[in-house]
Amino acid sequence: MQTTSPWQRADITLTAEHDHPAAYAEVAVWAEFVHDSGATLRRPAFWDGGRTWRIRFTSPLAGGSWRWRTEADVDDPGLAGRTGELAVAEAPAPTEGPAPTEGPAGEGPFRRHGFWRMSPGGRSLTHADGTPALLVGDTAWGLPWRATEEQVRIYAADRAGKGFNAVLLMSVQPDMDARGPRDRTADEGFDVAFEDLRDGHLNDLNPAYFQHLDRLLAILAEHGVVPVLQPVFHGFGWKGLRAAGPVVEPAEYARYCRYLVARYGADPVVYLVGADGSGHEPGIEAGGREIEEWDAYGQPCGIHYRPHSRADAHQDAPWLDFQWCQTGHRGEHVPERVADMWRNEPVRAVANGEPTYEHSGARGKGAGWWQGHEAWSNLCAGSTMGVVYGAGSLWQWVLRPGEPGHEPFFVADGAGWREALDFEGSRYVGLVSRILAGLPTTDMAPSWDLALAPRGLLVPGRLYVSYAEHGGDLRIAPWSDGSIPLPYRVVDPRTGEITGSGVRAAADAPVPDPGGAPRVYLCCADWRD
Repeated sequence: MQTTSPWQRADITLTAEHDHPAAYAEVAVWAEFVHDSGATLRRPAFWDGGRTWRIRFTSPLAGGSWRWRTEADVDDPGLAGRTGELAVAEAPAPTEGPAPTEGPAGEGPFRRHGFWRMSPGGRSLTHADGTPALLVGDTAWGLPWRATEEQVRIYAADRAGKGFNAVLLMSVQPDMDARGPRDRTADEGFDVAFEDLRDGHLNDLNPAYFQHLDRLLAILAEHGVVPVLQPVFHGFGWKGLRAAGPVVEPAEYARYCRYLVARYGADPVVYLVGADGSGHEPGIEAGGREIEEWDAYGQPCGIHYRPHSRADAHQDAPWLDFQWCQTGHRGEHVPERVADMWRNEPVRAVANGEPTYEHSGARGKGAGWWQGHEAWSNLCAGSTMGVVYGAGSLWQWVLRPGEPGHEPFFVADGAGWREALDFEGSRYVGLVSRILAGLPTTDMAPSWDLALAPRGLLVPGRLYVSYAEHGGDLRIAPWSDGSIPLPYRVVDPRTGEITGSGVRAAADAPVPDPGGAPRVYLCCADWRD
C-alpha cells in the first residue's frame, strides 16, 4: 500500500501489456478513487512514452485511505482493471499566522490550506479550506520550451523572493511558422511538444518535452509559484508566426486540455483555456468543458483576451471561473477595462492579465513605479482575483541581449530574460502580495461611495483597501455606515513600510497621511493597534 499526506501528490505507474502505436491520440485511461468516507474522485491518466501511463492523485482529505481502480477504452490488462490503495496521513497541527507566499512546497500554503478555488461569491480566490488568496502573477510565456532547469531555479527564486505566487505560461511553442534548432541554449532555438503542431494539429505528442516541463514546474512549485497553464495560444503567439490555437480542431484541443489536467492537475494550477483572442475560437469551449469534466479539485479555469475585445465570451458557461482583459502594450493605464468587466453577469472573477510589459519596445515604457501604480489601480478597480506583471524580453525568454528573430516592439532593448528579471517594476507588483498577506480579502468589492478616494475595495465590517497615487488624508464620507473598520494602517506601496497606524475615533473620521507620495490605506477589523 502506498502512503501519502493530504495535499501531497502521489504517482501511480501503469504498464501496458500491448503496444499502442497512437497511444496519446487514441487511448484513454482513467481511475476512480473511493475514500473510506465515501468521497469519490476521478483522475485521468496520461501516456508518458512507450508502454507507460501515469496517474497523479492528491488527497484533499486527511486520514483514512483511498481505494482505486483503473478503466480504459482498450482491452489491455495492464491499463484496465488495475487496483490499489493509498493510505493518507493525518493533517499536521495548524499553525498560527498567514500562509507564507514562498518557500518549499512541503511547507507552503498549498500543503497547509489546499489548492486554489473560487470564493463563495466567485470574485476572488481562496484555498480549499477557505483561507483567502490573491494571485500575483508574472508573465514568462516562453519558459516551457526555452528555459533550462538552472535558469528556472534563478527565475523562481527571484520571483518568489519578490512576492509573486503565479506565472503565466504557454504550455507549448504555438507558432506554426517558427523555425529554429531544437536546442534551448541556441539562438532562435526551442523545444517541440507536438511534432505536428506546425501543421495545426495536436496528435503527435513528444513525451520528452513534457518530462522536461515536469522538472521545470517542480522547481516553480518548490518556490510556491503556481503555473497558469495556457494550452495553445490564440493571438500573437511567440513571434507572430501564425499561432495554432485558432486552427486546432476542437476535439484535439479538448484532448490536450484533458492531458494537461491529467499531467499537472494534481498540483496547484490555474487553467487559462483561451488566450489573446476573442474568446470565441473553436477549441475554447471544448477545452473548457473537458477541464470541467476531468478536474477533480475545482481549480480555476478562465479566458485571457486580446486588447480589442469585449472580454465576455462564454460568460454563463459552468466551466468558466474568470475573465482576464488585456490593456495592450502602449504604456497607458486603463483600469476602466477591469471596472467594465466587473459589471458583466453572471458574476465571474476579473483581472487585467496583461498590462504593458516593462521596457517593451522602448526603454522607459511602463517602467518602474508605473507598474506599481498599474497594479494597485487595477486591483482597486475590481481586479480582485489578482494582479499580473510582464517584462519585455522576459516573456519570450530571449536568451541574450540582441538575440535575432524577435519582434522589436516586444523586446526590451539591451536585455535578455536574465537582465529583464531585474527590472525595477517587478518589485512593486510583487509587494502587493506582501502588503495584503493575511487580510480577509475574500469577495472584496469595489466601493465608490464611502470615502473620498480614487478607488476602494470593501468587505463590509471587515476590510477596506484604498490606493491614492499622491497620498494625503483618506476622508471618510459623513454618511459612512460603519462598514469601514476603525483600525487602520497606511503603507508605502513602493517599500511595504507601514507609515502610519491607529484607530479612528469615529465612523466618519479620516485616516491621516501628510501626502506627497503613493499610499495604500488598509482598514481591518482584525487589528487592535
